[in-house]
Amino acid sequence: MRVYLGSDHAGFELKASLVKWLTDAGHEPVDCGPSRYVPDDDYPVYVMRAASSAVADPGSLGIVIGGSGNGEQIASNKVRGVRAALAFSDETARLARLHNNANVLSLGAREYSAEAAIGFAKVFVETPFSEEPRHIRRLDMIDEYEQTGQLPAEP
Repeated sequence: MRVYLGSDHAGFELKASLVKWLTDAGHEPVDCGPSRYVPDDDYPVYVMRAASSAVADPGSLGIVIGGSGNGEQIASNKVRGVRAALAFSDETARLARLHNNANVLSLGAREYSAEAAIGFAKVFVETPFSEEPRHIRRLDMIDEYEQTGQLPAEP
């Protein structure tokens, strides 16, 4: 699977570890930057590039990394078609894919060990969307809002 990665300075080292793990696991990582450590870089430049690339490449995923992962998730979710989820456990990573068909995983490099983050990424990449009608219905509501700006109607 092709996986687009973007980070800021806080996520730079973890991004390198994820690129190595993805390569070793037989995936195709695409590093969207930064290419070198810059202590005061701006994460939207890199994470929005990764998120946009994942949407433009059907069947691929994205992983964005920052200090907490919050800003990276917010920025990624501004890209039309992105469903970015912040993971803090194997279960949140699994449910992001299984129930929400998330296509971008956001990780906080300062929030847990690199080993734990790689574990969350492994779960995320290996978990398929459930295709359950209730989840499809909910995602359709979100997609409709994204296209029209109209809030979903009550049942």
